[in-house]
Amino acid sequence: MPILFGLLGKTLSHSFSKDYFEKKFGQLNLNNHAYINFEINSIDEFPALIKEHDNLKGLNVTIPYKEQIIPFLDALSADAKEIGAVNCIEFKNKKLTGHNTDHYGFRQSIKPFLEPQHERALILGTGGSSKAVAFALKNIGVEVFFVTTSEKKDSNYFFYSDLNEMIMNAFKLIINTTPLGMKNSLNGSPPIPYEFLGPQHLCYDLIYNPDETLFLKQAQIKGATTMNGLSMLKQQAEKSWEIWNG
Repeated sequence: MPILFGLLGKTLSHSFSKDYFEKKFGQLNLNNHAYINFEINSIDEFPALIKEHDNLKGLNVTIPYKEQIIPFLDALSADAKEIGAVNCIEFKNKKLTGHNTDHYGFRQSIKPFLEPQHERALILGTGGSSKAVAFALKNIGVEVFFVTTSEKKDSNYFFYSDLNEMIMNAFKLIINTTPLGMKNSLNGSPPIPYEFLGPQHLCYDLIYNPDETLFLKQAQIKGATTMNGLSMLKQQAEKSWEIWNG
């Protein structure tokens, strides 16, 4: 029976994680390792899934389950607890521990591109990934505000309809953590006023498939520096591998 790893999510055809880890297993000659995409329609299916696959050693977790998975775990790492989201599960001694490697991957990927004007960030979205991004940015001294379609939790939240020239000029770092623009919704992009972007802006999209989303294309037209989430994916995947083999 192989040592099993996998990715837990709802729609996983866009994900590169399986290819990434299968290549890694090949490079390391780990012929007894396997990585599977576990697509479930509801987080309530999780207990049956792990019961069926008792050879699981580690799981990555993606949308929409990064927050929903927490009640099913035995413990959380300090970072995952503070962030309130899990993207990596360690199976050890019959216990499931939730970790967050997203914040590490994001921090490592963006740090070389940060300049003095990127002291304040607009994070588009309020899901599990946005929490990891906010955690990473705060830890390197960047002030964080969220853009939401639902409710404003405090003064650090804007609605998309609030965004105007003054706000866009005040925030030179903009990060998309929503699924808008993913491979299965190519025409989607966050409804921000792109006309107010310029060369001083850094626009980062956590999406990496496609490699250039509509969000990034529109930002690039305005002269902004753009980057996708592929480097973040690789960095967080390596951190997950380190945890699983710790």
